[in-house]
Amino acid sequence: MGSVTQTTPDVLRTTLHPADPADAPWWRDAVIYQIYPRSWSDSDGDGIGDLPGITARLPYLRDLGVDAVWLSPFYVSPMNDAGYDVANYRDIDPLFGSLADADALIAGAHDLGIKVLVDLVPNHSSSEHEWFRAALASPPGSPERSRYIFRDGRGEGGVEPPNNWPSVFGGAGWTRVTEADGTPGQWYLHIFDTTQPDYDWNNPEIGDEFVSILEFWCARGVDGFRVDVANALVKEDGLPDFDGPLQAFDATDHNPEAALPSPPGEQAEVDDEGPRAPMWDQEGVHEIYRRWRAVLDAQPSPQRILCAEAWVKPGHRLARYVRPDEMHQAFNFDFLDTHWDAASLRAVIEHSYRDNDAVGAPTTWVLSNHDVVRHASRLGLDQSLPRPNGIAADRAQPDTALGLRRARAATMLMLALPGSAYVYQGEELGLPESTDMPHEFRQDPTFFRTQGKEIGRDGCRVPMPWVKDAPSHGFGPSDRTWLPQPESYGAYAVDQQAGVEGSTLELYRSLLAARRAGRLGLGAASWHELSGDGVVALVNSSGDDSRRTLALVNLGSEPVRLPDGAQVTHRSGELTPDGLVPTDVAVWAVL
Repeated sequence: MGSVTQTTPDVLRTTLHPADPADAPWWRDAVIYQIYPRSWSDSDGDGIGDLPGITARLPYLRDLGVDAVWLSPFYVSPMNDAGYDVANYRDIDPLFGSLADADALIAGAHDLGIKVLVDLVPNHSSSEHEWFRAALASPPGSPERSRYIFRDGRGEGGVEPPNNWPSVFGGAGWTRVTEADGTPGQWYLHIFDTTQPDYDWNNPEIGDEFVSILEFWCARGVDGFRVDVANALVKEDGLPDFDGPLQAFDATDHNPEAALPSPPGEQAEVDDEGPRAPMWDQEGVHEIYRRWRAVLDAQPSPQRILCAEAWVKPGHRLARYVRPDEMHQAFNFDFLDTHWDAASLRAVIEHSYRDNDAVGAPTTWVLSNHDVVRHASRLGLDQSLPRPNGIAADRAQPDTALGLRRARAATMLMLALPGSAYVYQGEELGLPESTDMPHEFRQDPTFFRTQGKEIGRDGCRVPMPWVKDAPSHGFGPSDRTWLPQPESYGAYAVDQQAGVEGSTLELYRSLLAARRAGRLGLGAASWHELSGDGVVALVNSSGDDSRRTLALVNLGSEPVRLPDGAQVTHRSGELTPDGLVPTDVAVWAVL
């Protein structure tokens, strides 16, 4: 078996991205670890993770080698959407602890050199928020109703919704209220669940409130904010009907304009000429983020940041969210969604650097999060099919071994790319998706609003395994867990991997240490001449350019021979006896 034939000379030796200066701000190359608080660590045995549980395990994150953590919502909430339905943005839900616990967590993280980002949910509130309760108790046209998007219905007696917008979670995007006198009344918009009414950002009171919320958490010491569905806050004037394909408007992707992933070997770019969907990516969102950026820039050092969750295509429109006076980071979901195919990966890397470099922003790489099938399972599925929104026992099952093999290689590629990166809790253990969860345990509103057509996100949110033979695999002091852990999770537990050569946990620790030591996140990137059919190979030149790291992933059918003199420092799997890189294996090598 020989090395891969080089068939795409147009990308050979091509510079992708220039280096950042050595004194670049912390967020340009940070590795940020996402904690889903319900599933990280339970301190009191009620089966739900909490803030004291997070604080107790912060040394684990220090040893892992991350720069910051992002905490999914911990605010007061009825938990109809796992905390993304916020009833009080300035307090902690008793499920998770108290404000004092939050202060202790932030201080404890800072003591270990770890920054803290919190989730901000500005598109909608909970229906239990005091503002929405006041809106329901007030008449049409009142100041209380003007904080949300209330409209009269269409048709005789207003029996039809104001427009045809659906909900991302399935079903209609409007709910009709009963007025105080008992008569059928207006409708309110909820792009997500019925219990998540959308704010009307045309009302200046909303903007003032969220500036106050930003300032509240900055005063408590947080270092930044991940902004939920950042492309959704502003709707097109007049709320016109949506003429796009309704079947694309689901929980698989928050952007209904986004086509299904490109076939292997292709990375199509979406033409942005013509009308845009009236509920996504409207011009008014940028004014909001310019105001927020000014608020954060006025805070004392270190610099606080904003990271956009924005499912926006094409890439140059997403890059508008990270212009110098707007946000600092935006998740690269095109990278996450790309098939396990060399040409597609090379294309998305090229396009991402082109678009973000044009506005002077880092590219923010990500492979998994709390909304998508874990990449250790996703990459073990048929790569010619779209990414599923959850996996059930009666659906096509991933190849567990293949998925993990590819996931380790994908992570090595991601962490070699200049820019920032996010790691989702448990991916450093190689955790697979929970694919056999009985339906009676499911909690994701997507599952219920689609009558089970969409399985939803519960499978990627299962509590962490820490100790194989402890109750709840060490998640808490009892056997209780808010979602059931698969039997297989014990073998992935931290105590089964810590200190074990070749384990996924030790691979992550080693990669993160080398990335930090070599300042790879600030490096320059160029294609290596080995890039070609079935191979992604790039050179990261960091520091004074005297250290050049080759990151190579073999996605082809034949082993690949490394350049003469290349010294392998890290590998995602075993090499062949004669030192070639097998299929679905990645290496870092010093040139």
